[in-house]
Parts: sequence; C-alpha cells; structure tokens
Amino acid sequence: MSPRISSGKSQGIVQAYKSGITLQGNTTSLGRWDFSGSFFFSISAITTIGYGNLSPSTVAGRIFCILFALFGIPLNLVLLNEIGQLMLLWVQHCAHRLEEAFHLQKKASLLIKTSALVTGLLLFLLLPPLLLSDKEGWSYEEGFYYSFITLSTIGFGDYVIGMNPDRTYPGWYKNVISLWILFGMAWLTLVIKLCINFLESSSDFCQCNKSTVEELMDGNRNSTMGLHDVEICNDKDTKPKGPEEPHTYTAPSEAL
Repeated sequence: MSPRISSGKSQGIVQAYKSGITLQGNTTSLGRWDFSGSFFFSISAITTIGYGNLSPSTVAGRIFCILFALFGIPLNLVLLNEIGQLMLLWVQHCAHRLEEAFHLQKKASLLIKTSALVTGLLLFLLLPPLLLSDKEGWSYEEGFYYSFITLSTIGFGDYVIGMNPDRTYPGWYKNVISLWILFGMAWLTLVIKLCINFLESSSDFCQCNKSTVEELMDGNRNSTMGLHDVEICNDKDTKPKGPEEPHTYTAPSEAL
C-alpha cells in the first residue's frame, strides 16, 4: 500500500470520526451519538454554545433540533436562574449563620461572598483544566481557555472535548462535563448578576449625591434670590415719597 493511499484512508477515517462514526473492526457504530455524546450535544444546544463539531445530518434530525432548541433554550434559562438563586440563598444563609454566631454583619457578608466567589473560581475555572489536561492532553492554559470560552457560551469550536481519536475516553467523562457546564453557567450568571447589582447601587449612590449637590445649589440660589428680593424691598422702602397732599381742616358741626 502506497503512502498516498494510506494517508487518504487515514484522513477518511478521521473525517468519519468527526462526522460521528467510529470504526470497530469490520463494523461501524455511531460512537459519538451514544447517550453521553447525545447528552453533551443537547447541553451545547440549549446553552447556545454550539461548538459546531457535531450537528444533525438528516432533515428529521434538523427539524427536531429546531423544535428542541425553541423549547429547550427558554427552559434552560429558567433552570440556570433557579440554580443561581439556590446558590445565592445558600450564600445568604451562610452569611446569616455567621452573623448570628460571631455577631458580625458587614464583615460576615463580605467574607461569605468572597468565599463563594473563590469556591466558584476553583470549581468551575481553575480545577477543570487539570481534568482536561489529563483526558485531552491539553496544557493548563488551553484547558482554562476552553473552560472560559465554554462557560461564557462563546464556543469558538477550536477546542472541543472528546475529539481526539487517539485517546480513549471514559463513559462518565462527557456527562460530568455536561453537568459542569450547567452549574458553571449558573455560577457565572450569579456573578454577573452580583456585578450588575453592585454597579446599579454605585450608580444610585452617585445619582443620590448628584441630586444632593443640585438641591444644595438650588438652595443657595434661592437664598441669593431671597436676599436680592429683600434688598429690592428695602430699596422700595427708602425711596423718597412724592409731595404730601394738603390736609383740610373740617370744623366740627355745632351741636344742635
């Protein structure tokens, strides 16, 4: 067999694998459309990540994918919001327990929020690249890049898990990554919501200060106008009056 034919066959095998087909002896099976692969595809669809490495190839599959996305994307947003609210309630509950235990208010709340932020960073951004490096052979920087691009739903598709035909992936691998995507996006949504609340509170504070300054300026202006009015009134009082009208003496009537 010539090297050119061998290279052509290997490229055909790689292309078939990218299309969702794996070779097992003399038979073929839809290895990437098994339960874990389909579950991962469903998560990437309803989270709008859309890596582009796997897509339906039949008309029925495309129609089903459209209907699935139409109902799945709104429901996924509701799910992410509920998970984020549960995380926020847990953080607030821990902060309340610390406040009761140590009689700290602002410090306990700040400590819990910082701890939740650091824990989320560890679970969803800093530790997953270690697993990706072990299973995919990526560097830590590549794994961190994939984690951020995935959780932010950018999904360029340049790095996708389970795409290396030279590696054997365990059955739980894609399922764990799918759950990591769901909870990681909920955590990132919570962080974004907290940042928005902080910016809005800062904006309200600045607006309040601006209103206070404007009120003070209006008060000074009104005081100045009042003084001006007083001066005008004083000027009117000190103006010389015109000649007085002559008084006429009326004699009292004689008694009858």
